[in-house]
Amino acid sequence: MGEIGLPRCMFLWSVAGIYLFAFASLYVQIPGLYGNEGIVPVRLVVPPSDRPLLDQLKASPTLLVLGPQLGLDPQQAMELVCLLGALLALGAVLLRPLRNSVVFLCLWALYFSLCQVGQDFLQCQWDSLLLEAGFLAVVVAPLLCGGSSLKLHDPLTFWLTRWLLFRVTFGAGVAKLARGDSEWWSLSALSHHFESQASPNPLSWYCHQLPGWLLKLGGVLQLEAELIAPFLFFAPVRCLRLAAFYLQVLLQLGSLLTGNLSIMGLLTIALCFSLLDDNHVGAWQGHKTKKQSKALMQTIGSLVSLLLALGVFALMIYSAVELFQLRVDWEQKIVLSKTKFTQQQFADVLKFITVPSIWVGVLSLTWEVVAAMLGCVCARGVLSKLWALLQWAIFSAVAAAIFALTLVPYTAMEGVSNSKIMTEVRKVYNLVEPYGLVSAYGVDHKALKEDGRPEIIIEGSMDQQKWTAIEFMYKPGQVERAPALVSPYQPRLDWQLWEVAQGPQDSPWFTGLVQRLLQGKKDVVRLIQLDEAQYPFSQSPPTFIRAGLYKYWFTETSQDGAQPQHWWRRHFVEEFYPAVQLGDPELERMLRVHGLKEKHPAQPLSGSLVSQALVLVRGHVCTLSGPLVLLALIATVASVCLVRSIMGQKGRGAAAAPEAKSKKAKDPQPTAEKNKGKKESSEDRTQDSDRSPRKRRK
Repeated sequence: MGEIGLPRCMFLWSVAGIYLFAFASLYVQIPGLYGNEGIVPVRLVVPPSDRPLLDQLKASPTLLVLGPQLGLDPQQAMELVCLLGALLALGAVLLRPLRNSVVFLCLWALYFSLCQVGQDFLQCQWDSLLLEAGFLAVVVAPLLCGGSSLKLHDPLTFWLTRWLLFRVTFGAGVAKLARGDSEWWSLSALSHHFESQASPNPLSWYCHQLPGWLLKLGGVLQLEAELIAPFLFFAPVRCLRLAAFYLQVLLQLGSLLTGNLSIMGLLTIALCFSLLDDNHVGAWQGHKTKKQSKALMQTIGSLVSLLLALGVFALMIYSAVELFQLRVDWEQKIVLSKTKFTQQQFADVLKFITVPSIWVGVLSLTWEVVAAMLGCVCARGVLSKLWALLQWAIFSAVAAAIFALTLVPYTAMEGVSNSKIMTEVRKVYNLVEPYGLVSAYGVDHKALKEDGRPEIIIEGSMDQQKWTAIEFMYKPGQVERAPALVSPYQPRLDWQLWEVAQGPQDSPWFTGLVQRLLQGKKDVVRLIQLDEAQYPFSQSPPTFIRAGLYKYWFTETSQDGAQPQHWWRRHFVEEFYPAVQLGDPELERMLRVHGLKEKHPAQPLSGSLVSQALVLVRGHVCTLSGPLVLLALIATVASVCLVRSIMGQKGRGAAAAPEAKSKKAKDPQPTAEKNKGKKESSEDRTQDSDRSPRKRRK
């Protein structure tokens, strides 16, 4: 593995940018989700308390308990945490010195505080991954100064991001097959994925129209990328790691382009930077490396590495052909595919390779530890050597501890027992699990269904005779409306409605949503529609609310290639939520059961300086849509980077001009001497002419 200075900077910059998206996206939605008149008021989770501050932090480890010290209610404390996180992340994106461990620790603490009180809306898989990747950024980043200088132990800590990437990708692949998802076993998952994913976009419809055999081939590629390619992350041959990088990035870019679930894809791409080195990133930037003549043994080693890489690529292609029975039908000009192995065979192989895969990680980590130690031993000076060895010992222990903790969720994959993990490790894992330092991935995989996309449609009525559907901005509704394009904004309410529609589960927040719609609370309505003209009950709230479960499918193009008039087709399945009105005994009972019945009225704002500033900021943002806010942030970052690049080029040009002038200034004396010589020669010629016989006769 070569130098990792540039990939590490790319990873830290990416994590800071993702934090910016996450904080800004949540800030826009706080009043409707967690406000005093929101769906699940945060003040019900963080009630006022007279206990000492340390006791409150121990009972509920969140920075929101500091709100009363600043004269803020829980909603405003949550807004302040979001704004601080967004500003700090923006600073880290724009300024390299701010990409240090202290800043990333603050970002992690702020986001963890939000997740502690966010309930169902902040329990998504990308929230867990952001917390773990953000914690690794604390370990990977420089301590106080975010410069580009590297320490000898930096490759050791940066390796942890590669191990996290392995767990995320391999866990996703295992979850698809280990749980018996029939769509993945038949390789027809992508035929239904584009319409069934949480948040499709317009490009999803066009991908859905691709031939079935091509979508099956895409499913084979995804399974290969998630089950086979992750083992290349630890390959000793550089080109194998680079091939794995491009394969994973290609997979994630396809996911980003064909869906709105951007945070997960962006985090995975950020983790993929751990597979790169400075030479490869420098080649992207146009930096040419000096070609050095290789010795005979180096040439032989390069040839052996190339042959090994070609062998691995050939083996991967052969495994895909054999395991998925890839065959070319030359008559129809298609590629046929079919899964050859059974679910039991896959479970047996999974149990067999789990322990060897852990040993692969152990050997790879050991290599990094030994390489870092040798670098410390070779350091110049006794004090420098001792200081480097001390840092190496500390960070080696930290990396080993984190790696050991990750083995508990890693070995908890479907069909795999973690009984071989030491009891002490499991005890420590149970202690740190609530803090999101280590998480399991792939465990909440949603099985695809070929019978359509379940969708909840909420309707309102004034007389229980005429019902009007309430259209959401970002989720499917009317069949003629195109899917929304919202990435990288993450509409939390729309996501949870998709989650609830997948099957029976406890969703207390839905009762809170129904109550707020009946009350006509504007903060909740803004989550659904910013344009009052698009909301059918903008003048007065509905008297009754009900919800039905529908099945949606993408429309198909006709045989002659003509596009249909509608994007979707749908049909009613069953009632999801009965018709209720304010004061309904059943609604009141459900509010009490789910803890949404307000026992204490909201306290008036204190009027402190911080509170007034938060009200002012909210007044400017409340009329803006979430995607617009994030696009404005992206445009700001891009503009600053562009101006900085232009100023940097001008600075380099201005620095080059004095150098050219200094070179000219070094030669004034020879030029003067030359002119002096010319003058003297002309004077000599004049004297000679005066002495000539013709002049004397005159």
